[in-house]
This record gives sequence, structure tokens and C-alpha cells, in this order.
Amino acid sequence: MLVHQILKAKGDDGVVTVKPGTLISDVSQILAERRIGGVIVSKDGQVASGIVSERDIVRALAVKGAICLTEKVDDMMTRNPVCCARNDTADDVLTRMTDGRFRHMPVVEDGVLVGIVTIGDVVKARLQELSMEKDALQGMIMGH
Repeated sequence: MLVHQILKAKGDDGVVTVKPGTLISDVSQILAERRIGGVIVSKDGQVASGIVSERDIVRALAVKGAICLTEKVDDMMTRNPVCCARNDTADDVLTRMTDGRFRHMPVVEDGVLVGIVTIGDVVKARLQELSMEKDALQGMIMGH
């Protein structure tokens, strides 16, 4: 399974981005309204300069308290996020996410942001792939 297949299965909701300087309180609102776990920080919606996840916000709340909601994404974002390409395999992406202990990965093509995959997207794709393989093997054993 390749990343472009995962993106196709997700549909085309676009990538949620925020501009540098956006307040963490606004990011929190976007995450809650969209029911997503992270946003890409981008000046132009094309180049991913950072990423902020709900985990980042929760950790900041635990350390700094509610005052962190008045900070800007620039202060909290992970800069230069690890990205993947459309032709990367689900296994490769899953390994990189697991090793790096992050859950969201921007998909970049020729330097331009084209999507985002989450660990949930990748696990779902792998489970579907394994189910199809199981069905094919059962069919071969049963002589179908």
C-alpha cells in the first residue's frame, strides 16, 4: 500500500493549515471543530514549516498552564516536520512515525504540501491490506 492510495481513500478534504503567528487558542478551536489531531503551519498553504498537534498543546498546558493558549504556534510547533512522498509505502511511513513517536506526517510532492496522513490512516490501510491477503489465501486454500 502506498501513501497516494491512503490519501485517495481518505477523500479530498484538503490539508488544514494555519499561518505563523496564529494563537494556540485558535489552533485548539480548529482542532476541536474539525475533530483532527494536528495542523500544519504554513505561510502560503504550500510549504510545511511546522506542525502543531493536540499532544503539543496538552504538554504545554501541563507545564505552563492556560497561559500557553495565548502563545503563537511559532513557539510551540515542531519545525521542519518529517514528511513523506506519495510513493512511500505504508510500512515505511508507519516505521518512521513509530520510531519518531509522532502521529501526523505531511505528504510533500516537489516541495509542495499535497496531503497529510495520520498513524490511524496508515494502520487502517494496513489492516485492510492484511484482510484482503487473508481472504485471498483462504480462497486459494478452499480452491476458489
